[in-house]
Amino acid sequence: MLSRVADSLYWMSRYLERAEHTARVINIQLNLMLERGSQSEDLDWVRVGRSLGMESSEDEDDWSAESLAQSLLYDASNRSSIVASIVNARENARQVREQISSEMWEQLNRLFHAVRRSSPEAWDSREFLQSIKEGAHLFQGITDSTMTHGEGWQFIQGGRYLERAVAVSTLLDGHFHEFHQPAQAGAERVYLEWIGLLRSCTAFEAYCKAYTADVKPGRIAEFLVLHPTFPHSIRFSAEALETAIKEIGREAGSRRAARVERIAGRLRATLGFSQIDEIMSGGLHAYLQELLRQCGQVHGALYQTYVSYPIEAALEA
Repeated sequence: MLSRVADSLYWMSRYLERAEHTARVINIQLNLMLERGSQSEDLDWVRVGRSLGMESSEDEDDWSAESLAQSLLYDASNRSSIVASIVNARENARQVREQISSEMWEQLNRLFHAVRRSSPEAWDSREFLQSIKEGAHLFQGITDSTMTHGEGWQFIQGGRYLERAVAVSTLLDGHFHEFHQPAQAGAERVYLEWIGLLRSCTAFEAYCKAYTADVKPGRIAEFLVLHPTFPHSIRFSAEALETAIKEIGREAGSRRAARVERIAGRLRATLGFSQIDEIMSGGLHAYLQELLRQCGQVHGALYQTYVSYPIEAALEA
C-alpha cells in the first residue's frame, strides 16, 4: 500500500474517533452542569479542555465555561475541536476516495456538511453532539460492512484504537488528579464526577454489571485501564491495536514490520501483566504517563515503517 494512502486512512480514523470522544465528554459535562453547583463551572471546563488535548496558554485563567465549550465544539483552529476533527477526517478521506467505499464517503460527507451547517450560538446543543456520536458510529459500522478487511482496513483499526487508548488515558489521568483524594473519596460532591467519568467512556452500565453500582475510584481505574473485553478500556484498545499492526505486517510482507510489532506488543504486555494494586501503589499518574509514552512510540514506529520511511528502506523490504 502506498504510504500516502496508509497515512490518510490512519488519520481519517483517528480524527473521527477524536470527534466522537469529544462529543461524548462534552455531552456528559453539560449534563453535570445541571447537577452540580455553578461556583466551579469555569474550572470544571478548564479540566475538560485539558483532558481533551487543548494546549495550555498564557490566558488560561481567563477561560470561561462558554468560551471553552464553543472552542471545543466549533473552533476550526483548535485541533481538539469537533469541527476541526470532522473537517480533517473528511479531507483525509477525500485524498483516498478510491480506497474507501461509496457508502463510507457518503456518510462522512453527510457528517461534514451537518457540522458545517451547525450554529455556534447553540453551543450547548444536545442534538448536535448526538448527531456527531451517531454519525461516527454509523461510519464505523459502514466501514466494517462495506470495506475489504485488508491492509487499508487494518490501518483504520489501528488509528481508531491508538486514538482511543490515548484519549482514555488522558481523560482518566486528569480526572484522578482532580478528584481522587482519599480523605474525600466517598464525598457526595465528587460522586457525580465519578459517574460522569464512567459515562464519558460509555462504561457506566458495563461497570455496574462487573462491580454493581458501588462506585469506587480504584475499581473505576481497574475497569477503564485493565478490563480485557470492554471496548473502551485501555487494555482492549492496546490489544486491538497490536492485532491490527500484526495484520498490516502480514499483508505488507515487510521485514521492517518487526520493530513496530515489538513496540505494540510491549504496550499490550504492560497492560496484560499489570495489577491494579501495583498500579495504584506506584502511582496511577506515572503509569498512565508511561502508557502515553508507549502509545507515542507505537505511532512513531508505525510512521517510520509504513509512512515516512526512506526510499532505501523500501527497496530493502
